[in-house]
Amino acid sequence: MNEKISYSLADIAERVGGAVKGDPDYRIRGIATLEDATAEHLGFLANPVYAKFLSTTQAGAVLLTEKEASDFQGNAVVLANPYLGYAKLSHLFDPCPRVSAGIHASAVISASAEIDDSASIGPKVVIEDGANIGAGVRLDAGVVIGANSVVGENTHLFANVTVYHGVKLGKHCIIQSGAVIGGDGFGLAPGPDGWHKIAQTGGVIVGDNVEIGANTTIDRGALGNTEIRDGAKLDNLIQIAHNVIVGEGTVIASCVGISGSTKIGKGCIIAGQAGFAGHLDIADNVQIMGQGTVTKSIKEPGVYSSGAGAVMPTREWRKHAVRFRQLDEMAKRLKNLESDQT
Repeated sequence: MNEKISYSLADIAERVGGAVKGDPDYRIRGIATLEDATAEHLGFLANPVYAKFLSTTQAGAVLLTEKEASDFQGNAVVLANPYLGYAKLSHLFDPCPRVSAGIHASAVISASAEIDDSASIGPKVVIEDGANIGAGVRLDAGVVIGANSVVGENTHLFANVTVYHGVKLGKHCIIQSGAVIGGDGFGLAPGPDGWHKIAQTGGVIVGDNVEIGANTTIDRGALGNTEIRDGAKLDNLIQIAHNVIVGEGTVIASCVGISGSTKIGKGCIIAGQAGFAGHLDIADNVQIMGQGTVTKSIKEPGVYSSGAGAVMPTREWRKHAVRFRQLDEMAKRLKNLESDQT
């Protein structure tokens, strides 16, 4: 905890549009769970499961709804959405080190690259011909920016991110370590002498306020661009194939794979390990549950599931697997029985 950083409850309430119940001058130096908080911490109640800790928490103050605050005896900041308030306030106490503008002596930068004076370029960064680095950009150690790529203002690339040639990153993006943006799509044509690689001549366009997780890969377009549109949030270990479009504000969890030329609509939520076949169209506001397998386009918003997510003893699972293989035969027998009865 940084002892130099503290905020009054009045200041905190103003930042989240809330109201103080208790002492507005009380000072807060960090955020913690209700269980772990001390008198210097701000706690929050986002899940009713943890309401039982309100009576024992040592937090100096708690983010609460009006209903929850009515029975709470300590200091509180009252607002409609405590979890959103926590999200906004978390940045006040973020321990991520700050850096100064400037270019590290070990960086390798093309003479034709354009770098705003307010950007921070870390150790061993490589910036190739014709690249453009905007105001307030932060490139941590080992980042590679390919030829003619653009990094929009106030975007932060953590260590060892690789951005290939002809990629455009928007403003206020966060790209976590190990992400690769603009690698070749999996384009191959079969021939009598084996597979022939198809040159991937498109690029990648990433909109504003996009987050891309660690070791996520976004392939460049074969013809035209792969697009990650404004406000999309991608978790770690996601594969986005060539010419995929991810719509505005869509959230994708870890280990999802999206095959080439599939279009995901706006405001979608895709849970972990879901998989998409290629050349599909997914409507706006679709939610795909964990391990969902999407092989057809989805034209209506809603919640969609597939597969058997329940974990069971292996012996029992094997019996179910055998029954599954027998379904077609059983269906034919049932149809024959129904025909005999008529």
